[in-house]
Amino acid sequence: MKATAQLRRMLAADGLIVAPFVLNALHARIAEDVGHRAVYMTGAGTAAERGFPDVGLLTMTEMVSNAKYIADAVNIPVICDADTGYGNPLNVGRTVREYESAGVAAIHLEDQVFPKKCGFFAGKQVVPAAEHVQKIHAALDARRDPDFVIIARCDAYAVNGWADTVERCHAYMEAGADLVFVDGIKSQDDIRRYAADLPDVPRMYNGDLATTQTMQELGYKVMICGSTIWLIYKQVRAAYEELAADGMVDPNRYGTRWDVAKVLGLDAVYELEKKYGVQDVGTDVAALAIAQAEQMAADAAVPTPADD
Repeated sequence: MKATAQLRRMLAADGLIVAPFVLNALHARIAEDVGHRAVYMTGAGTAAERGFPDVGLLTMTEMVSNAKYIADAVNIPVICDADTGYGNPLNVGRTVREYESAGVAAIHLEDQVFPKKCGFFAGKQVVPAAEHVQKIHAALDARRDPDFVIIARCDAYAVNGWADTVERCHAYMEAGADLVFVDGIKSQDDIRRYAADLPDVPRMYNGDLATTQTMQELGYKVMICGSTIWLIYKQVRAAYEELAADGMVDPNRYGTRWDVAKVLGLDAVYELEKKYGVQDVGTDVAALAIAQAEQMAADAAVPTPADD
């Protein structure tokens, strides 16, 4: 089943769709491997991997390129940050076509002034609601697959207050958006007000202020959470500090190269090599598996050296 149809089916069913943040295809494969039914390609994380803060410095091409790698790597729906659509309604049309061609299932478009800022950064501004309504119209007109999901993100809370945010969300849904996504939610009171004041609107939430169980009880449809950006920052920084201070990283911090290779499909590569006669004569998958197991045991005893 196409990813767009999968996501539509999940949206039509009862329950919450939990989509962990992923920066790249590896993270997406890990999320799928542990059983998640969808993933979210973070714009902030995509920018961070390229050395930029989340202030609109990446191009559509860079964002779509990352989205395609992620979508190609998994069999579950990928929801993507598409920023402001990278311009006016005409640009939004192009943006929808590019993301759709990349194989993702959904994008969200925000009502910030271009170039945007992270929803939690100071200094962001929003366009008039009527302007974003036109962007939503353009997005709907541009999509080829009617199952491709268009999410209207609203950043007005920090700029214009809550009343304007609610009005905008209703306007965006009337324009044809499939869900609304209020960003900048900072407390559990905000979470409950978001649900109470938009009870009949399909809602998406970004954050880790409440459990997935609580968000489901409040009637949310999509929750993007478990931000890999902050998880990775803390763990990688701690490992580098340990290396600088002690001269090595505790081997217990490491997974093995075989853990990662398995998630990335190494076994399937070996099977294809066997099928197409690529392997050396006499080498078979069972022998390779034994060699892997032996190497895993050895790796567990010593730090994993850096690969190129």
